[in-house]
Amino acid sequence: MDGGRVAVVGGSVAGCAAARAARRGGAREIVVYERSGDRLAERGLGLAVHDARYAELESAGYLDASMPWVGLVRRRWYVRAGSAGSARSAGGTALGREIAEMPFPFRTYGWGPLWRALRRAVPSAVEFRAGAAVTRVEATPGGVRVHTAAGGCEEFDVAVGADGYRSVVRACAFPDVQPRYAGYLAWRGAFPAGRLPAPDLWAREDCAYVVFPGGHLITYRIPDGGPEGGLRVNWVLYTAPPSGLDAGLRADLPTSLPPGTLTDALRSHLAYVADELMPPYWSDLVRLTTPAELSLQPLYDFTAPHYASGRLALAGDAATVARPHTGAGAVKALQDATALESAFRSASGFDGALAAYDGARAPSGAAMVGLGRSLGRALVQETPDWRALDAGGLAAWWERADGTGVFGGKRLDPGAGNGPR
Repeated sequence: MDGGRVAVVGGSVAGCAAARAARRGGAREIVVYERSGDRLAERGLGLAVHDARYAELESAGYLDASMPWVGLVRRRWYVRAGSAGSARSAGGTALGREIAEMPFPFRTYGWGPLWRALRRAVPSAVEFRAGAAVTRVEATPGGVRVHTAAGGCEEFDVAVGADGYRSVVRACAFPDVQPRYAGYLAWRGAFPAGRLPAPDLWAREDCAYVVFPGGHLITYRIPDGGPEGGLRVNWVLYTAPPSGLDAGLRADLPTSLPPGTLTDALRSHLAYVADELMPPYWSDLVRLTTPAELSLQPLYDFTAPHYASGRLALAGDAATVARPHTGAGAVKALQDATALESAFRSASGFDGALAAYDGARAPSGAAMVGLGRSLGRALVQETPDWRALDAGGLAAWWERADGTGVFGGKRLDPGAGNGPR
């Protein structure tokens, strides 16, 4: 294709990548609408990218080695050893009793530093409008119309929804698609690694899975993005809350509690899980996280039946939200961009390009939601007797949980643009 106007609604990871894809695919004019100002760069949480998916995305030109990252090699599984009074003994250490060690070839990133790198990579010809909230998108006979909170209205040939799980673009394309509450929560925290006591107990290249009845904690180090190359400890803890504790979160309306806003009851439950169910080292890690560094995310999932409808396209969380157990949220958003670029490059018009994009990406969305639900059951909702598992038993259990074998993200379609740029 050569020409046309494309609106990208949302300017985070998916939006920056989609804007690059549209430009590299031949669109003449691209406008990115991002409702936030400069706050995106302040997001301090982490994400992980499987080495194989990184290689594909590097080849496609959407990730590169200059983006700050930490390499992981192993995943170690820990369970609390003994009762509360003997947690530091009974065959374990402060880390707990190690059940198993598995290969874990991942790169970790800080969300803010990664976003800054992707934002810098957006071509200068793209108009990036920070603080521009889109309130409504409507289909027109020849394209789309974008309405903003400031009262503006513009016409485009295509609108790409990269505006997250509350997407206004998805609301226009598929108004009946709504996120579904999974029934449990994710507590998230991140803090400077220098605060961690006895850091030598936990190797930098290790991802820890700390398992307990009804949930687990995952933790790894991420780059802080600073000039000194510092690290942060990033963790997420999944468990179902006691009955009624999540009532105020409006599970019917997807939301989250940003840092500093958790209620006393929610913090108390987190403290109970850390102190009574986890080994001491990891309990201390949770305790070291200040209220200003702690957030809470009720878990939802959904996928749109198609990634395109008319002249509307969906990318990232606007199209599919899979539970974070999959280890592939950012990966899928970047893969969406590579597929969008490939579709734009190979088609003679927007209608054909969006049909090709939908065919390439909708099956991946469905697969990742299915995997997230399977892992959610195995890791939170129907947990095994962790203490009864040995390395062989855990390996067999994981193979059943990841029945599709796509943990870390599905392989990028060879036709989806992953060639040298």
